[in-house]
Amino acid sequence: MAKHDKIEIGASAILNPVPVVMVSCAGKDPSKEDQRPNIITIAWAGTVNSEPPIVSVSIRKSRHSHALISDTGEFVVNLVNKQLCRSCDLCGVKSGRDIDKFDKCGLTAVKAEGLEYAYAVKEAPVSLSCKVLSVTSLPSHDVFTAEVVKVTADSYLLDDNGRLCLDNANLVAYNHGEYFLLGKKLGFFGYSVASEEIIKKRMG
Repeated sequence: MAKHDKIEIGASAILNPVPVVMVSCAGKDPSKEDQRPNIITIAWAGTVNSEPPIVSVSIRKSRHSHALISDTGEFVVNLVNKQLCRSCDLCGVKSGRDIDKFDKCGLTAVKAEGLEYAYAVKEAPVSLSCKVLSVTSLPSHDVFTAEVVKVTADSYLLDDNGRLCLDNANLVAYNHGEYFLLGKKLGFFGYSVASEEIIKKRMG
């Protein structure tokens, strides 16, 4: 068989790799057990607009976090690094109806910047505070489209010029059921048309 001969493998949402994120939220009365701060692991998240910054997350209607986000209209997208990977996985296989995921994972819930109800994961390298703009109901999931109103990042990720250096965050991606640490940099936006001088400077 030639290298690029194709075979039919059926219809599937097999777009990979994708970011894996820990989406945190809470109810309007976090003192109640069913409204306490919670985390759901999501692999179906993406950017849908730049100005203003808008993201989307797809959540099954049966998930505990679905009800919390529907009630408050808020959530936080917490990026996942190598240190958070195990906790990220646990938050994807356990339900917040049954356990306190923050407590179980030894994580710290902090009030999210710019939001009234949702909590962020303090240990996450970057957290995006989001306010829901719309909800699109699909057969298996609802798509929450939300504006990013604030972003917080660990200070070590900023260089001397204040530029955010996510390449230092040890971020994790999700690929067909498995977690991978991001690897070798192959290029940068526009490198295909950049001068040799710029390429040398940017690629080290």
